[in-house]
This record gives sequence, structure tokens and C-alpha cells, in this order.
Amino acid sequence: MLQPVIALAAWTFVMWLWMYATRLPAMKAHSVDPDDLAKDPTMSLDAALPPHVQWKAKNYNHLHEAPTVFYAVAISLAVVGETGFAAVALAWAYVAFRIAHSLAQATVPKVVLRFLLFTGSQLCLLALVVIAAVRILAN
Repeated sequence: MLQPVIALAAWTFVMWLWMYATRLPAMKAHSVDPDDLAKDPTMSLDAALPPHVQWKAKNYNHLHEAPTVFYAVAISLAVVGETGFAAVALAWAYVAFRIAHSLAQATVPKVVLRFLLFTGSQLCLLALVVIAAVRILAN
């Protein structure tokens, strides 16, 4: 049950590297001075950089939002020994949906596709929460 947790954490760092590999050259190409951004609250990287550069950063931020619930539930399931096929398969499906969501968000402006992938991940997460609730609250 912990392997999907580590896989998603590792994926988060893949996105972190991709974000900086894209963003830092773009900042140089567009003459963006980070100190100027810090001094002027009306300036932002969203305004200074092309959208396709910022898509990676937005996804990196998203990997620190909804997945936090996944981490808590998956670790809780591991602690109580819930490592049955359904829970593990749902955890891996969640990770697969999140990786697919990252790739979609980082490369193409297709909101409907991202919505479908996000919804798929959330349905997996909901099922994991139900499994955790049944297992933990039944004791």
C-alpha cells in the first residue's frame, strides 16, 4: 500500500524538475527578474511567462492539494494493515490518474480532458476513503 504513496511523491519531484527546467530558461528569455517580482505585488509569473511554461508550475502546485488526502488515507490503510487487492489497485489507479492528469495539464490546454482525469482520480480516492472508513470505524 505504501508503494503508490512513494510513486506519487516521486512523481511530484519529476514535475518539480520539469517545472524548473522549463521556467528558468523562460524567465531568462523573457528577462524576468525574480527580485522585481517580489517587490511589485502587481507582477506575476503568470503575466510574465507564456501559459505553456506556467502549466507545469500549476500542476506542481496541484500535486500539493488533492493528493494530500490520498497520502493520509493510504498511510492510514497501511497502518491498519488494509493491503487487499481492491485498496492497492485503487491506490495505483489514483496514482496513474494523477500522472496522466499531470501530463495533460503540462502539455495541452484541454480542460475537459484534465477534468475527466481529475474526476477519475477523485473517484478512486473516494473509494479508498470508504474502504478506510469501513475498516477503521468498524473497530
